[in-house]
Amino acid sequence: MRLELTKRGDYAVRAMLALTRGVGNGLISARRISDAMDIPVRFLPQVLADLQRAGLIEAAPGRTGGYRLTRDPASVSLLDVIEAVEGDSRRQSCVLRGGPCGADGFCDVHGVFFRGQEALRGTFAGASLADLARRPSPTN
Repeated sequence: MRLELTKRGDYAVRAMLALTRGVGNGLISARRISDAMDIPVRFLPQVLADLQRAGLIEAAPGRTGGYRLTRDPASVSLLDVIEAVEGDSRRQSCVLRGGPCGADGFCDVHGVFFRGQEALRGTFAGASLADLARRPSPTN
């Protein structure tokens, strides 16, 4: 079983952590976010636009502009960030048959996978940006 984010989801989480760690320091430029979190600068505007559409960040244009969070980091969950760029994280297709779940009944493992999916979503929903930003950054 694999559990991983898309590149877009990965970049969104990293950008939001950079903004969380910069709370109180005013606006943060895309270049600073890119440099701090090792995000390719050519992809960052797309990710930041998704986060802005979701209402998680706001942008101030111009030479001295940048980005900032619109909400307290304690009220933004990891699930909020992931779903802002990747959409609803609930599985829409049957894990065994590949078609729409429930279209012709439910497979034998539907209940187990559904409960696992909801547990994972609950874990992500319970992890706030504030909590995640307090963790030490891994060193490479």
